[in-house]
Amino acid sequence: MTSAAAPIGVLVMAYGTASGPDDIERYYTDIRGGRPPTPEHLQELRDRYAAIGNVFPLLETTRAQADGLVERLNASAGRDGPAFRAYLGMKHSPPFIPDGIDAMRADGVERGVGIVMAPHWSGMSVESYVERVQRATAGSAGSPAFTFVRSYSSHPAFVEFLAARVSDAMLRLAPAERSGAAVIFSAHSLPVRTAGDGSFRCKLCDCDVSCRYRDGLQETADLVAGRLGLEDFVIAWQSAGRTTDPWWGPSVGDAITRLAALGHTAVVVCSAGFVADHLEILYDLDIEARLIALEAGVPFVRTRMPNADPTYLDVLASVVRDHLAAVQVPAP
Repeated sequence: MTSAAAPIGVLVMAYGTASGPDDIERYYTDIRGGRPPTPEHLQELRDRYAAIGNVFPLLETTRAQADGLVERLNASAGRDGPAFRAYLGMKHSPPFIPDGIDAMRADGVERGVGIVMAPHWSGMSVESYVERVQRATAGSAGSPAFTFVRSYSSHPAFVEFLAARVSDAMLRLAPAERSGAAVIFSAHSLPVRTAGDGSFRCKLCDCDVSCRYRDGLQETADLVAGRLGLEDFVIAWQSAGRTTDPWWGPSVGDAITRLAALGHTAVVVCSAGFVADHLEILYDLDIEARLIALEAGVPFVRTRMPNADPTYLDVLASVVRDHLAAVQVPAP
């Protein structure tokens, strides 16, 4: 295969997941940087997985997202043979990011595009994936030359997609509930530090004037709300971890309670920072947040997750095409 004919490798990265009940302790230890969890915390996580039926769909979903994305890129490339190839790289479970890069080397891939299945940039989320790719390729002969999609939270196709999801969720409410409903746009909380002016930043980032992660979620919310003409919407955070640091707030639960107290007739949660069904959706929203809404006396619905929905795969393909055009990488 000549260099001109070599496909671009698309490394699709995600957080990772336990492969089943017997893998939960290994997975939990990995996300804690190799420190085993306490027996109490391990049992709590086991109980959460049991509450959602011991399903672990993230790897399968991410594989379907990668395959569907590359299928669309190849369909529009206009050449015989694959112009793009899909590879997976998970942060905390096999196939790990270095495994994906090894597969790219073995296939002779010279150019790679890295994209994380997280729309909003943060130094603690997206940038940590980029750093793992850079470590895995540094000084290694035959490694692909990478560029990265670091954010697509304000991409017009993504905004349009979320707007349609929010609209669909609204229609699941009764008309009387819908008229006074408020929308919560959420993302994964992260630990924060206090800047010199007293405002917050993510604990590990280089943001100066304001927090790019928080600003990104707010921008997504504003754009979707503007598209739909929403007046009652807020941003909130979910799935905070167990550390002594403060984390981004308010939580989704606190936001639900507050909106109910203000007299809103229903809450719609759009988990804009996540793109697949997994524990943070199936438990943290479908069980915990739903229970909080029930106790607060307000109906609760959430938007359907993107998963491998064909429309979402079209969004990802548009994002990658626009990225390649912006970094002036010729299409294969």
